[in-house]
Amino acid sequence: MKSSMTKKTALKLILSAALISQITACVPVVVGGAAATGAMAADRRTSGIYVEDENIELKAVKKMETNLGEDAHVNVTSYNRNVLLTGEVPVAESKSKAESLVKEITNTRSITNEITVGPKSTIGSRSNDSYITSKIKTKFVTENKFPANYVKVVTENGVVYLLGIVTNKEADEAVEIARNTDGVTKVVKVFEYMP
Repeated sequence: MKSSMTKKTALKLILSAALISQITACVPVVVGGAAATGAMAADRRTSGIYVEDENIELKAVKKMETNLGEDAHVNVTSYNRNVLLTGEVPVAESKSKAESLVKEITNTRSITNEITVGPKSTIGSRSNDSYITSKIKTKFVTENKFPANYVKVVTENGVVYLLGIVTNKEADEAVEIARNTDGVTKVVKVFEYMP
């Protein structure tokens, strides 16, 4: 009898361990989903538009990689289906081609083409741009003039692009914060204004 009890206990322990390993595998998915939901909740876009923006970016990046070659470095940012193109391409034709490729994607509303013609930016330059973006986002939070998630920040070669659905006051405050951040050479507004 002891032998059958030990086998049952061992079987229960094995099944429990298997179940626990499956549950812990779900934790990153649940946490990631919760983070995305939190980001959407603090955003003025609907959840459907938020997802559509993600899809537009994925489709556009794939088109850029497939059609523009290795000499191009193009970033695609979609906010409320308004697309911002930044980065560098070797020739003017590639800049036009990038815009044409985005126009092929359904559900895009407008395109702001800020791609520059010239050599690709260096890894050091891109790292500096990421640092500038993080400093601006941090200042949005610490200065607390508006909810930080209302404004998306993109930095390319020291030029800061601000996107979002904002009031005039929020736009002015965001521009002021960005303009007064070390390393910023220029601020470009790509906002949609609320009435």
